[in-house]
Amino acid sequence: MTRDNADRSGRWDGAWVRARVAAMAQEDPERQRFGASGHGYRLRPPLAEETIQLFELRHGVQLPDSYRSFLKDVADGGAGPDYGLVGLMEEVDDEEALYDLREEDRRAGVLSTPFPHTSEWPGPGKEGNANYSAEGSLVISEAGCGMFHRLVITGSNAGQVWFDDPDWGGLTPGPDFRHWYDAWLATT
Repeated sequence: MTRDNADRSGRWDGAWVRARVAAMAQEDPERQRFGASGHGYRLRPPLAEETIQLFELRHGVQLPDSYRSFLKDVADGGAGPDYGLVGLMEEVDDEEALYDLREEDRRAGVLSTPFPHTSEWPGPGKEGNANYSAEGSLVISEAGCGMFHRLVITGSNAGQVWFDDPDWGGLTPGPDFRHWYDAWLATT
C-alpha cells in the first residue's frame, strides 16, 4: 500500500500514516514482522513546534523538512523500520545499545558539524575500517546487532538516511527520510 502521503507543502498526512500503521498492526497481530515486538505498531504523540524549535536552537541546526514535518504532523518516534523510530525527545535507557550513540549525538557541536561523507565508507567487512566520523547525523533507528539508521542533519546529504554498520559494512547512503519511511509503510 503506497500513496503520496504529503500535501503540496511537503507536510505529512498524519491521519493517513496513523491509519496505515494501525492496518499494519491488524495484518500482524502476532508481531512477527522484524522489530514489531519492540515498537508494537505504536506511534508516540507528535511534537509541538516550540519543542522542535528548542531542539534546533540548542544544537544550532535546522532539521530536514520531511523529518521535521513527521515529528510535528505524525509522531515523535515509535513504529517504523526495524525496531522503530527513536523519538527526538525520547529518553533512552542506559542499558540499551543505542544509549551511547544518542549521548554522543547530543554533545555540543556534533549535529551542527557538517556530515563529512558523500559516498559509502567501507567498514571492516569491506576491507575498510570502522574509524569514521558520523558527526552531522542523528541516530533515528536501531537495526539490531550494533547497526543503526542515521539521519543526516547537516552537510550536502542532509535529509538522507544512512545505514551505519561499524562492525562490518561501514556507512552506506540511503534514500531521503520520506522515501525511507514510506518504504516501510508499503511493506505487507
